[in-house]
Amino acid sequence: MIQVRGLTKDYGTRRAVDNISFEAEQGDIVGFLGPNGAGKTTTMRILSGYMPPTDGEATVAGYDVVSESLEVRRRVGYLPETVPLYNDMTVFDYLKFMADLRHLPNGNERVNETLQLVDMEERAKGYIGNLSKGMRQRVGLAQALLHRPEVLILDEPTIGLDPGQVVEVRKLIRDIGKERTVLLSTHILSEAQQICDRVLIINKGVIIAEDTPENLQASLIGSERGMLRVKGEADNLIKVIKKVKGVKNVTPKEEGVLEFQFAPGTDVRAEIAREIIKAKFDLLEMRSVGMSLEDIFLQLTREEQNNKKL
Repeated sequence: MIQVRGLTKDYGTRRAVDNISFEAEQGDIVGFLGPNGAGKTTTMRILSGYMPPTDGEATVAGYDVVSESLEVRRRVGYLPETVPLYNDMTVFDYLKFMADLRHLPNGNERVNETLQLVDMEERAKGYIGNLSKGMRQRVGLAQALLHRPEVLILDEPTIGLDPGQVVEVRKLIRDIGKERTVLLSTHILSEAQQICDRVLIINKGVIIAEDTPENLQASLIGSERGMLRVKGEADNLIKVIKKVKGVKNVTPKEEGVLEFQFAPGTDVRAEIAREIIKAKFDLLEMRSVGMSLEDIFLQLTREEQNNKKL
Protein backbone atom coordinates (compact mmCIF):
# COMPACT_ATOMS: atom_id res chain seq x y z
CA MET A 1 0.00 0.00 0.00
CA ILE A 2 3.01 2.29 0.51
CA GLN A 3 6.01 2.11 -1.82
CA VAL A 4 8.92 4.51 -1.50
CA ARG A 5 11.91 4.57 -3.85
CA GLY A 6 14.89 6.87 -3.45
CA LEU A 7 12.88 9.55 -1.65
CA THR A 8 14.86 12.74 -0.97
CA LYS A 9 13.86 16.09 0.48
CA ASP A 10 16.06 19.18 0.75
CA TYR A 11 15.34 22.37 2.65
CA GLY A 12 17.78 24.73 1.01
CA THR A 13 21.23 23.31 1.71
CA ARG A 14 19.99 20.95 4.41
CA ARG A 15 19.00 17.41 3.40
CA ALA A 16 16.18 16.23 5.67
CA VAL A 17 15.49 12.92 3.90
CA ASP A 18 18.30 11.20 2.02
CA ASN A 19 17.43 8.62 -0.65
CA ILE A 20 15.23 6.32 1.47
CA SER A 21 13.26 3.31 0.22
CA PHE A 22 10.74 1.04 1.97
CA GLU A 23 7.36 -0.69 1.59
CA ALA A 24 4.34 -1.35 3.79
CA GLU A 25 1.45 -3.68 2.99
CA GLN A 26 -2.16 -3.91 4.15
CA GLY A 27 -2.37 -5.10 7.74
CA ASP A 28 1.15 -3.87 8.53
CA ILE A 29 1.85 -1.54 11.43
CA VAL A 30 5.21 -0.06 10.58
CA GLY A 31 7.11 2.01 13.11
CA PHE A 32 9.14 4.92 11.79
CA LEU A 33 11.71 5.43 14.53
CA GLY A 34 14.32 8.05 15.14
CA PRO A 35 15.26 11.07 17.24
CA ASN A 36 13.73 14.50 16.72
CA GLY A 37 14.94 15.96 13.43
CA ALA A 38 15.69 12.56 11.86
CA GLY A 39 13.29 13.09 8.92
CA LYS A 40 10.19 11.22 10.11
CA THR A 41 7.69 14.08 9.87
CA THR A 42 9.06 15.26 6.52
CA THR A 43 8.58 11.77 5.05
CA MET A 44 5.03 11.56 6.39
CA ARG A 45 4.12 14.95 4.98
CA ILE A 46 5.34 13.83 1.57
CA LEU A 47 3.35 10.58 1.77
CA SER A 48 0.17 12.43 2.79
CA GLY A 49 0.44 14.83 -0.16
CA TYR A 50 1.26 17.81 2.06
CA MET A 51 4.53 18.59 0.26
CA PRO A 52 6.45 17.24 -2.76
CA PRO A 53 9.82 15.48 -2.55
CA THR A 54 12.96 16.95 -4.05
CA ASP A 55 13.74 13.65 -5.74
CA GLY A 56 12.63 10.03 -5.82
CA GLU A 57 9.12 8.63 -5.97
CA ALA A 58 6.43 7.35 -3.64
CA THR A 59 3.04 5.73 -4.19
CA VAL A 60 0.24 5.28 -1.68
CA ALA A 61 -2.54 2.78 -2.48
CA GLY A 62 -1.14 2.66 -6.02
CA TYR A 63 -1.22 6.44 -6.63
CA ASP A 64 1.77 8.73 -7.07
CA VAL A 65 2.06 11.31 -4.28
CA VAL A 66 3.01 14.08 -6.74
CA SER A 67 1.12 13.50 -9.99
CA GLU A 68 -1.94 11.94 -8.31
CA SER A 69 -1.90 13.84 -5.02
CA LEU A 70 -5.69 14.25 -4.79
CA GLU A 71 -6.25 10.50 -5.14
CA VAL A 72 -3.64 9.88 -2.45
CA ARG A 73 -5.40 12.27 -0.06
CA ARG A 74 -8.68 10.44 -0.61
CA ARG A 75 -7.05 7.22 0.56
CA VAL A 76 -4.89 8.47 3.42
CA GLY A 77 -5.91 9.31 6.96
CA TYR A 78 -3.32 11.65 8.46
CA LEU A 79 -2.88 12.52 12.12
CA PRO A 80 -0.25 15.27 12.47
CA GLU A 81 1.74 15.74 15.65
CA THR A 82 -0.45 18.74 16.57
CA VAL A 83 -4.09 17.85 15.91
CA PRO A 84 -6.02 20.72 14.23
CA LEU A 85 -9.24 20.92 16.26
CA TYR A 86 -11.87 23.62 16.88
CA ASN A 87 -12.43 24.04 20.60
CA ASP A 88 -15.82 25.77 20.25
CA MET A 89 -17.37 22.87 18.29
CA THR A 90 -18.86 19.69 19.70
CA VAL A 91 -17.17 16.42 18.79
CA PHE A 92 -20.07 15.43 16.54
CA ASP A 93 -20.27 18.80 14.79
CA TYR A 94 -16.54 18.85 14.14
CA LEU A 95 -16.55 15.37 12.62
CA LYS A 96 -19.66 16.19 10.57
CA PHE A 97 -17.87 19.31 9.31
CA MET A 98 -14.88 17.19 8.28
CA ALA A 99 -17.20 14.68 6.60
CA ASP A 100 -18.84 17.49 4.62
CA LEU A 101 -15.44 18.82 3.53
CA ARG A 102 -14.68 15.39 2.11
CA HIS A 103 -18.14 15.20 0.45
CA LEU A 104 -18.84 11.91 2.19
CA PRO A 105 -22.28 10.39 1.56
CA ASN A 106 -24.40 9.65 4.63
CA GLY A 107 -22.25 11.98 6.74
CA ASN A 108 -24.20 11.53 9.99
CA GLU A 109 -24.06 7.76 9.72
CA ARG A 110 -20.32 7.84 8.99
CA VAL A 111 -19.67 10.09 11.99
CA ASN A 112 -21.60 7.77 14.31
CA GLU A 113 -19.72 4.74 13.01
CA THR A 114 -16.36 6.46 13.57
CA LEU A 115 -17.32 7.63 17.07
CA GLN A 116 -18.11 4.02 17.91
CA LEU A 117 -14.78 2.88 16.44
CA VAL A 118 -12.79 5.25 18.69
CA ASP A 119 -15.12 4.65 21.67
CA MET A 120 -16.37 8.24 21.94
CA GLU A 121 -20.13 7.92 21.49
CA GLU A 122 -20.74 9.31 24.98
CA ARG A 123 -18.64 12.41 24.19
CA ALA A 124 -20.36 13.24 20.89
CA LYS A 125 -22.24 16.26 22.30
CA GLY A 126 -19.35 17.54 24.40
CA TYR A 127 -17.27 20.53 23.35
CA ILE A 128 -13.75 19.75 22.13
CA GLY A 129 -12.33 22.52 24.32
CA ASN A 130 -13.47 20.61 27.42
CA LEU A 131 -11.80 17.33 26.47
CA SER A 132 -8.64 15.89 27.97
CA LYS A 133 -5.53 15.54 25.82
CA GLY A 134 -6.19 11.83 25.37
CA MET A 135 -9.78 12.41 24.24
CA ARG A 136 -8.64 15.15 21.85
CA GLN A 137 -6.20 12.64 20.36
CA ARG A 138 -9.10 10.25 19.84
CA VAL A 139 -11.00 12.99 18.02
CA GLY A 140 -7.93 13.48 15.83
CA LEU A 141 -7.88 9.76 15.06
CA ALA A 142 -11.60 9.89 14.32
CA GLN A 143 -11.15 12.63 11.69
CA ALA A 144 -8.34 10.58 10.13
CA LEU A 145 -10.63 7.51 9.96
CA LEU A 146 -13.86 9.19 8.81
CA HIS A 147 -13.42 8.39 5.12
CA ARG A 148 -12.34 4.79 5.79
CA PRO A 149 -8.81 5.29 4.48
CA GLU A 150 -6.72 2.42 3.22
CA VAL A 151 -3.59 3.94 4.76
CA LEU A 152 -3.25 5.63 8.14
CA ILE A 153 -0.27 7.91 8.83
CA LEU A 154 0.22 8.86 12.48
CA ASP A 155 2.86 11.35 13.55
CA GLU A 156 3.77 10.94 17.25
CA PRO A 157 0.19 9.87 18.18
CA THR A 158 0.87 9.49 21.92
CA ILE A 159 2.95 12.61 22.52
CA GLY A 160 1.86 14.56 25.61
CA LEU A 161 -0.49 11.86 26.91
CA ASP A 162 -0.50 10.50 30.44
CA PRO A 163 0.34 6.78 30.94
CA GLY A 164 -3.32 5.69 31.00
CA GLN A 165 -4.13 7.59 27.82
CA VAL A 166 -1.04 6.17 26.12
CA VAL A 167 -2.23 2.63 26.81
CA GLU A 168 -5.69 3.41 25.39
CA VAL A 169 -4.37 5.04 22.20
CA ARG A 170 -1.87 2.23 21.58
CA LYS A 171 -4.62 -0.39 21.88
CA LEU A 172 -6.78 1.59 19.48
CA ILE A 173 -3.93 1.76 16.94
CA ARG A 174 -3.35 -2.00 17.19
CA ASP A 175 -7.06 -2.65 16.55
CA ILE A 176 -7.14 -0.23 13.60
CA GLY A 177 -4.00 -1.76 12.10
CA LYS A 178 -5.62 -5.17 11.64
CA GLU A 179 -7.43 -3.92 8.52
CA ARG A 180 -5.30 -1.01 7.31
CA THR A 181 -1.73 -0.06 6.55
CA VAL A 182 -0.43 2.04 9.44
CA LEU A 183 2.77 4.09 9.38
CA LEU A 184 3.52 5.30 12.89
CA SER A 185 6.30 7.71 13.76
CA THR A 186 7.76 7.96 17.22
CA HIS A 187 11.00 8.71 19.03
CA ILE A 188 9.86 6.49 21.93
CA LEU A 189 11.52 3.20 21.06
CA SER A 190 9.62 1.08 23.58
CA GLU A 191 6.36 2.26 21.99
CA ALA A 192 7.24 0.80 18.60
CA GLN A 193 8.34 -2.41 20.27
CA GLN A 194 4.86 -2.79 21.77
CA ILE A 195 2.78 -1.74 18.74
CA CYS A 196 4.63 -2.42 15.49
CA ASP A 197 5.07 -5.48 13.31
CA ARG A 198 8.13 -3.96 11.65
CA VAL A 199 10.37 -1.00 12.36
CA LEU A 200 12.37 1.41 10.20
CA ILE A 201 15.12 3.14 12.13
CA ILE A 202 16.05 6.51 10.61
CA ASN A 203 18.92 8.76 11.62
CA LYS A 204 19.88 12.05 9.93
CA GLY A 205 17.54 11.35 7.04
CA VAL A 206 18.88 7.85 6.29
CA ILE A 207 17.24 4.49 7.07
CA ILE A 208 19.91 2.55 8.94
CA ALA A 209 17.89 -0.59 9.74
CA GLU A 210 14.61 -2.26 8.78
CA ASP A 211 13.16 -5.45 10.26
CA THR A 212 10.97 -6.82 13.03
CA PRO A 213 12.10 -5.85 16.54
CA GLU A 214 12.88 -9.52 17.22
CA ASN A 215 15.03 -9.96 14.08
CA LEU A 216 16.91 -6.74 14.75
CA GLN A 217 17.65 -8.00 18.22
CA ALA A 218 18.81 -11.42 16.98
CA SER A 219 21.08 -9.96 14.29
CA LEU A 220 22.83 -7.50 16.60
CA ILE A 221 23.47 -9.33 19.82
CA GLY A 222 26.59 -11.45 20.03
CA SER A 223 25.52 -12.83 23.38
CA GLU A 224 22.50 -13.37 25.57
CA ARG A 225 22.09 -11.31 28.72
CA GLY A 226 20.84 -12.21 32.16
CA MET A 227 20.27 -10.38 35.43
CA LEU A 228 20.48 -11.68 38.97
CA ARG A 229 19.72 -10.17 42.35
CA VAL A 230 21.08 -11.41 45.67
CA LYS A 231 20.61 -10.28 49.23
CA GLY A 232 23.33 -7.83 50.24
CA GLU A 233 26.49 -6.81 48.39
CA ALA A 234 27.17 -8.78 45.18
CA ASP A 235 30.71 -7.63 44.26
CA ASN A 236 32.27 -10.75 45.78
CA LEU A 237 30.14 -12.88 43.43
CA ILE A 238 31.67 -11.53 40.20
CA LYS A 239 34.67 -13.90 40.26
CA VAL A 240 32.43 -16.82 41.20
CA ILE A 241 30.06 -16.29 38.26
CA LYS A 242 32.88 -15.65 35.77
CA LYS A 243 34.19 -19.16 36.47
CA VAL A 244 30.96 -20.70 35.08
CA LYS A 245 31.58 -22.12 31.60
CA GLY A 246 29.89 -20.01 28.91
CA VAL A 247 29.76 -16.77 30.90
CA LYS A 248 31.45 -13.97 28.95
CA ASN A 249 31.16 -10.96 31.17
CA VAL A 250 29.72 -9.88 34.55
CA THR A 251 28.83 -6.27 35.32
CA PRO A 252 27.61 -4.81 38.64
CA LYS A 253 24.50 -2.61 38.23
CA GLU A 254 23.46 -1.64 41.75
CA GLU A 255 23.71 -3.07 45.22
CA GLY A 256 22.93 -6.77 45.05
CA VAL A 257 22.37 -6.75 41.27
CA LEU A 258 24.66 -8.16 38.54
CA GLU A 259 24.20 -8.43 34.80
CA PHE A 260 25.95 -11.28 32.95
CA GLN A 261 26.45 -12.24 29.31
CA PHE A 262 26.60 -15.75 27.90
CA ALA A 263 26.85 -17.42 24.51
CA PRO A 264 23.65 -17.63 22.39
CA GLY A 265 21.96 -21.01 22.46
CA THR A 266 23.26 -21.89 25.91
CA ASP A 267 21.60 -21.53 29.29
CA VAL A 268 23.97 -21.08 32.20
CA ARG A 269 21.40 -19.98 34.76
CA ALA A 270 21.13 -23.33 36.58
CA GLU A 271 24.90 -23.56 36.99
CA ILE A 272 25.10 -19.93 38.14
CA ALA A 273 22.36 -20.58 40.72
CA ARG A 274 24.30 -23.57 42.09
CA GLU A 275 27.49 -21.53 42.39
CA ILE A 276 25.65 -18.69 44.16
CA ILE A 277 24.17 -21.07 46.72
CA LYS A 278 27.56 -22.80 47.15
CA ALA A 279 29.06 -19.37 47.89
CA LYS A 280 26.39 -18.98 50.61
CA PHE A 281 24.48 -16.07 49.01
CA ASP A 282 20.69 -15.75 49.05
CA LEU A 283 19.48 -15.68 45.43
CA LEU A 284 16.38 -13.45 45.19
CA GLU A 285 15.89 -13.25 41.42
CA MET A 286 17.41 -14.35 38.10
CA ARG A 287 16.04 -13.77 34.60
CA SER A 288 16.99 -13.24 30.96
CA VAL A 289 17.32 -9.65 29.76
CA GLY A 290 16.33 -8.92 26.16
CA MET A 291 17.96 -6.23 24.06
CA SER A 292 15.59 -3.28 23.82
CA LEU A 293 14.98 -1.17 20.73
CA GLU A 294 16.78 1.60 22.57
CA ASP A 295 19.88 -0.61 22.80
CA ILE A 296 19.51 -1.49 19.11
CA PHE A 297 19.14 2.15 18.05
CA LEU A 298 22.16 3.27 20.06
CA GLN A 299 24.29 0.45 18.67
CA LEU A 300 23.25 1.11 15.07
CA THR A 301 23.84 4.85 15.25
CA ARG A 302 27.20 4.25 16.95
CA GLU A 303 28.21 1.84 14.15
CA GLU A 304 27.05 4.33 11.49
CA GLN A 305 29.16 7.12 13.01
CA ASN A 306 32.20 4.82 13.22
CA ASN A 307 31.79 3.77 9.57
CA LYS A 308 31.67 7.41 8.46
CA LYS A 309 34.91 8.12 10.35
CA LEU A 310 36.58 5.25 8.49
